[in-house]
Formats: sequence, structure tokens, C-alpha cells
Amino acid sequence: MFLRTTEFLWQEGHTAHATSEEAEQETQLILGLYKEFMEQWIAMPVLTGLKTESEKFAGAVRSYSCEALMQDNRALQAGTSHFLGQNFSKACGIKFQDEQGKEELGWTTSWGVSTRLIGGMIMCHGDDDGLVVPPRVAPSQVVVLPVTPKEESREQVLEYCRKLVEEIGSLSYAGSPVRVELDDRDLRGGEKYWQWIKKGVPVTLEVGPRDLESDSAFVGRRDVGRSGRQGMTREDLLGRLPDMLQDIQDKLLERALAFREENTREIDSKEEFYEFFSATDAGAQGGFAMVHWDGDAKWEEQVKNDLKVTLRCIPQGEGESGTCIFSGNPSPRRVVFALAY
Repeated sequence: MFLRTTEFLWQEGHTAHATSEEAEQETQLILGLYKEFMEQWIAMPVLTGLKTESEKFAGAVRSYSCEALMQDNRALQAGTSHFLGQNFSKACGIKFQDEQGKEELGWTTSWGVSTRLIGGMIMCHGDDDGLVVPPRVAPSQVVVLPVTPKEESREQVLEYCRKLVEEIGSLSYAGSPVRVELDDRDLRGGEKYWQWIKKGVPVTLEVGPRDLESDSAFVGRRDVGRSGRQGMTREDLLGRLPDMLQDIQDKLLERALAFREENTREIDSKEEFYEFFSATDAGAQGGFAMVHWDGDAKWEEQVKNDLKVTLRCIPQGEGESGTCIFSGNPSPRRVVFALAY
């Protein structure tokens, strides 16, 4: 429901400019901001590039997109930025007075992302235990879980945890106080722990009567799973926690980048291209196929009909020339094909 439904929330922008150059610069600026947010905050790596004529926004001169690869090897268009030229200005009468007092049509842009980013974050990082939320966007970055098997030690444990929450809340991460929560519900420790694991909280701190004796907590990192849980003294924990959160953030991006690298292939023949996508529905193959294409839309249409594969974008930056795998004609650079949501 985060990807495609009847109602969803947008972050959307429109700008008007005096020149086409200024409008194109704005289009590229926002595309870069989207890429930065997706990678540095959601830890979801994206390729940015130009959409083809058949895939661009209706009415746009040029459309650019951010393309992410999910764990099932399907692409997700995570955001778009459009240079609209003067098309909408002509249709809607968007005019301005230039420095000479002459009335001119504006050059406009449009760009947006939506709650689809939440779906992308879930599919990019989630595992069999539930959500995995990057620390920078986690509503709660740390949760403290009192373990109180005996009533006589319950209040002592709770008081220690309250103090620990206060100390953690005074720490800073990514320019803001660490977001910490105390779960003092009267539930079994294991039940509470798994509820937070499913929610994807980056760090769990379990504190029981024995931990009070050693002035410590049992620390768990959501990105490494159960095997990574370890005891840590309170002093050590408070000193290392901000760096730990950043390390989790970095590791999630590194892991997603490694996955994309493992599932991206340069393909130089039509036969290999069809083979690459032939078993995608079973999860055996697929990903980002980097191939040479001569720019003819009929090849886009053919592979879409044959394989449900679409040309996701023409990547930005320098590219090597080669030979189109479909026609044998010259190709200026490789483009990205994938199955997509």
C-alpha cells in the first residue's frame, strides 16, 4: 500500500524561471537533493538518470528519476524531477515581465517524492524478523527494556532504566538529541524485545537485576541480529552510542550498495539479456541490466511485451560507446533495464 494505492502523501514542488538554463539547474538540484536524502537518510542507494520519451512525465521536456533496487531484484522509481520547458506555461498562462518590461512565458519545473519512500525503505532493509529502520529516520533510535522477573527488584531496575534514558537523551546524534524510549510495560522480556525487533528500532538495551550489579546493559543492534547482542558497561555504552548509531546507518547503506553491485550486470547480447530476466518471477535471476541501446523505442516496447522489463533510466555522467544488443547499431552509452514496481 506504500507503493501504489488510491490515496498517498506527496512532497511536491513547482518552480518558474526566467530562462531554460535556470529551470534545468533547478531540476538537477532537486534530483541531487533527493538522491542525497535517499542515500544518507534512508540508506537506500539510487541511480539517477534521464527517462526515455516513452517513460517521461506527460508534458515534460525531460524527466529524471531516482531508481533503487529492492531485495527481490525489482527496481523502484523512488522520486522524479521534471524540466517542463514552457509547455505548461503556454497551457496555463504562466507569464512574467522581463528586465525590459516585455511579457514572457516562464520556464517551469516539477518534482516530487511520496510515501513510496517508506515502502522502499521497508523492502530495501527489512528481513525475516520484520522492519529494519535506519537510525536517521527511526522514530525511536534506542529503546530501553527493563527485565523484571522478580517483583522485589522491579522498582530498582526501573529506576536504573529511567536514569539511563535520561542520560541517553542528553547525547547527540546527527545534530539532534538521541531519540530514546523506555518500555516499562509489564510484559515478559522476550515478548517486549521481539515487538521492538519487528518495529526495526536500531538499538535495544535490556537491563535486568544482574546488569544493575555490573552497572551495564545488554546491547542489541538491529542490523546484525541476535548474534550481535553483547553486554556493555553504562560508561562504555554512553561513550559509544552516537558512533554506534552512525555505524548502523553506514552499514545499512554499505549492505544495500553491495547487494546492488552483486545484482547489476553488464550484458552484451540479446540472448544473455533474455536469459538474465527469464527466471525473475522465481527470484532466481534479474536485477539491473546495463546494456547498449540505440535509442529506438521499438526495442523498449518489445522487451516490455516479452519480459515486462522496462528501461529505467539513462544514467548521468560519462558513458562508453558500444553496439546496441537489439539492433547492432551504434550506441552512445549503456542504459538500465529492470523489472519494476
